[in-house]
Amino acid sequence: MKQLLALLLIVISSPAGLVQTPVFVSGKDGYHTYRIPALIVTKKGTLLAFCEGRKTGRGDHGDLDLLVKRSSDFGKTWSPRSIVHEEGGAAKITIGNPCPVVDQSTGFIWMSLCRDNKKVFITHSKDDGQTWSEPKDISNVATQPNWTWVATGPGNGIQLTRGKHAGRLVMPCDHRRGGRNTYNTNGHSHSLYSDDHGKTWRIGQPTDPGMNECAVVELSDGRLMMNMRSYRGNNRRAVATSRDGGETWGHSTDDPVLVEPVCQASFISYNQNLLLFSNPASKSRIKMTVRLSRDEGKTWPVNRLLNAGPAAYSNLAVLPDDSIGILYERGEKSAYERITFARFSLKWLTSGK
Repeated sequence: MKQLLALLLIVISSPAGLVQTPVFVSGKDGYHTYRIPALIVTKKGTLLAFCEGRKTGRGDHGDLDLLVKRSSDFGKTWSPRSIVHEEGGAAKITIGNPCPVVDQSTGFIWMSLCRDNKKVFITHSKDDGQTWSEPKDISNVATQPNWTWVATGPGNGIQLTRGKHAGRLVMPCDHRRGGRNTYNTNGHSHSLYSDDHGKTWRIGQPTDPGMNECAVVELSDGRLMMNMRSYRGNNRRAVATSRDGGETWGHSTDDPVLVEPVCQASFISYNQNLLLFSNPASKSRIKMTVRLSRDEGKTWPVNRLLNAGPAAYSNLAVLPDDSIGILYERGEKSAYERITFARFSLKWLTSGK
């Protein structure tokens, strides 16, 4: 009863114009911890909230399943969780790193995922996220022999709308070519893309070294901009652009405004010129903050705090009524106590300015 009252208080105590609702609560429904959120809106307007269900502990590797919940009322209520994919029963097989994207031409939802961060799989849904195809191993085209670690997403992919690559599905990914502590020299971001509505997939060239989890948007001139978790040691996000639909990337630069604790972040387009960004805006995993750029990432004059306490991974989405949704990790003592959905308007984000 105390936990229920606490969860209700979270919803009630949010500032006017901001509604926050727990979606996955660690320790409930058969899982020790829920982590790594991903959020998309289907062609029919349904919200799909994905995450990893970690059965026996909080760690990144172990018995992990890929889960989803659906909402048909803009996140007010959510369906019971269902399993998108799991392997081996209680065996320590890690299934995770969800990266979904909606093909607006077909309505299909494509999602890449990883097995033990060694193999890449692809699955899809034809029925608005209710059921999913048996995942197909595409590691032969989605990895390289000298990679020691690979991750899809986590977070959303995009479908390009401009230029000769219009219609292309692009998923942000990353990989490593050396040991666990060599991200600064051997870690790179890259893209996974399809030009035939998910039938076949290819990978783009790597970014500069020192990169990890990333997110990508399409700019008004057709370029892609990738925003990356950086291991350069200055607690700032790195940014690179592509002129060929994500096949190659220019040299990356650090964004002096986007402070980070070396953590995943979300980066999406609100419309042609407005970009949204969310992450723990600190050198530690606290202060989940949403930012707005009116000039395609050159400046970030707007920011609003969602949660002052512990927070980590997140994924933003624009809802059918033009409100903004975010699925993010938060808690009181730890960032991994629950995955919460928050909804707010552009007016709330900008304080009406």
